[in-house]
Amino acid sequence: MHDIKTPSDVLFILLGAIMILAMHAGFAFLELGTVRRKNQVNALVKILCDFAISTLAYFVFGYALAYGQHFYAPAAELSQHSGFELTKFFFLLTFAAAVPAIVSGGIAERARFYPQLAATFLLVAFVYPLFERIAWNGGFGIQDWLLATFGANFHDFAGSVVVHAVGGWIALAAVLLLGARRGRYAKTGEISAHPPSSIPFLALGAWILIVGWFGFNVMSAQTLDKISGLVAMNSLMAMVGGTLVALFVGRNDPGFVHNGPLAGLVAICAGSDVMHPLGALATGGVAGGLFVYMFTLTQNRWKIDDVLGVWPLHGLCGAWGGLAAGIFGSTALGGIGGVSFGAQVVGTVLGVVIAFTGGAIVYGALKAAFGLRLSPEEEFNGADLSIHKIAATAERDTYW
Repeated sequence: MHDIKTPSDVLFILLGAIMILAMHAGFAFLELGTVRRKNQVNALVKILCDFAISTLAYFVFGYALAYGQHFYAPAAELSQHSGFELTKFFFLLTFAAAVPAIVSGGIAERARFYPQLAATFLLVAFVYPLFERIAWNGGFGIQDWLLATFGANFHDFAGSVVVHAVGGWIALAAVLLLGARRGRYAKTGEISAHPPSSIPFLALGAWILIVGWFGFNVMSAQTLDKISGLVAMNSLMAMVGGTLVALFVGRNDPGFVHNGPLAGLVAICAGSDVMHPLGALATGGVAGGLFVYMFTLTQNRWKIDDVLGVWPLHGLCGAWGGLAAGIFGSTALGGIGGVSFGAQVVGTVLGVVIAFTGGAIVYGALKAAFGLRLSPEEEFNGADLSIHKIAATAERDTYW
């Protein structure tokens, strides 16, 4: 049975890694559809290059920091057990690479290209794996302390806090250090609207993410014998809750409608394996409303120019998901149990602190050393022409 099970587990986790890899196309098209046309090429190039840099950073430093394992042994040794550890690395890499993809949406349209790639390397090599080690590998004895103090470990099945809240709070630090896009907020108080350049591309990105998320959540079991249809059902219900609440609270705005399901899916990651489906529906619904309200508040009142709203979507909805696992995962509300609200609060707050502090250090150092922003002229011309020397579409037809 062991000989049969190992290749099955390799295929299982490999399919999950491929589904999450495809989600990065969703990140790219969600950003492409949201930014102005003069920054569409930059959105596509950033996501792909961030993934490549993330792979190197996680291979050389990040995975070893999180799990104490490296891949410098001979290939004959690495290929043992059908190469399960290699596919596990691939799977967890796609989670790690989601962090800079999240940040990319917040700092869009005015960030310099190479400093962002440097930030990606540092974040995936050192900041993200630090909390990953605490939450998913029992690092520094913190999970043992939580178990002794609250009767349960911090529970984050698929990364509401480890991936999404961490990415969102890093993005907040980056956005604050970067500043708003030029012309976005006038000194007299007026706000210049920058509507999405392509609702169809925005919707395509959202749908790619939605589909891939079922690999993100379900395949977090990592072995075939631990797969649970409950995770799939809860992911579905949270997506539906987020969509419907965002539809009504957001007054049928297509940007909110297509980010609503993402908010619900962000929030359900942590407790998808322990909640009742009705608890998942409530979790997703709260996340959908939270995103719409906080996106509007940050953009219009606080004047924080987070282009895709990644702090409300990932940072706040991810933190809500960490807390919701301790609420709706309890047996009193129909959950499986084995969770503690106190442990969820401590673990979530710790993740937020590490992420925001780490993001502030990384982006603060890069800002001081190299600068983070495009020049006024480069920003006016757009990142596509300024950085990549080509626009998304030809200015005139070319037939020769």
